Amino acid sequence: MAGKKRVAPLRRWSPRKRGPSAAVPDVLDSRLRGNERESPGALYRLMAWLSPAYPVGAFSYSSGIEWTVEAGDIKDAATLRAWLSVMLAEGGGSCDAVLFAHAHRAAGAGDEAALHRVAELGAAFAPTKERHLETTAQGHAFIEATRAAWPCAALDTLKAIWDGPVAYPVAVAVAAAGHGIVLAPALAAYLQAVAANWVSAGVRLVPLGQTDGQRVLAALEPIVAATVDRALKASLDDIGSAAFRADLASARHETQYTRLFRS
Repeated sequence: MAGKKRVAPLRRWSPRKRGPSAAVPDVLDSRLRGNERESPGALYRLMAWLSPAYPVGAFSYSSGIEWTVEAGDIKDAATLRAWLSVMLAEGGGSCDAVLFAHAHRAAGAGDEAALHRVAELGAAFAPTKERHLETTAQGHAFIEATRAAWPCAALDTLKAIWDGPVAYPVAVAVAAAGHGIVLAPALAAYLQAVAANWVSAGVRLVPLGQTDGQRVLAALEPIVAATVDRALKASLDDIGSAAFRADLASARHETQYTRLFRS
């Protein structure tokens, strides 16, 4: 009709157009949406299992951050962000992500030999005594709590085929696979929880304000997404760490005179 104004169609808002989310890969975004369709309870379970309230004792571990603060490597929000970026992308976070991916696939496929191999590697690859305690104590606590409240056959199978200590990422991955939770979002949630615990340790130790802590956590979002993307394509032979000072910090924490954390 003459004189009638045309109204432009509404554009779909995308979180990837602003802020830290800009680096989140499309493939992960699509898998997150797929997870919502395929497993309605997935988000609820992940939020429960990876909440600070879940009884795994995560708050008592710092992954060597306590020694790092005393040594002066971490002294403010910027240095905490830089340190944790390396731990996630090149250190323990990256190794955990590869173990998680392979444990999830093995449990989901019912491949007991592959699951045994991943569980064995997860227990053996901790670089220090304290990091071994950190991952296996949390792994054991997670399995016991989850078998009691959220039982599944995959966790029973893990207990049957492997009688050694279980690394935390392996435990969470097997539970996620056993409950039909898609790998990519489960792994992203796991790494976010690990990063949040590290940030919490830094906030208490430096100390930092809570808002600074949230800024650090927000800045780590693209690092988590990239680490997930690499882990989904990695083989077990790709496991390795280049965060040497983080491993030294963990080792030196064992003899630190005054300590708040167990690692």
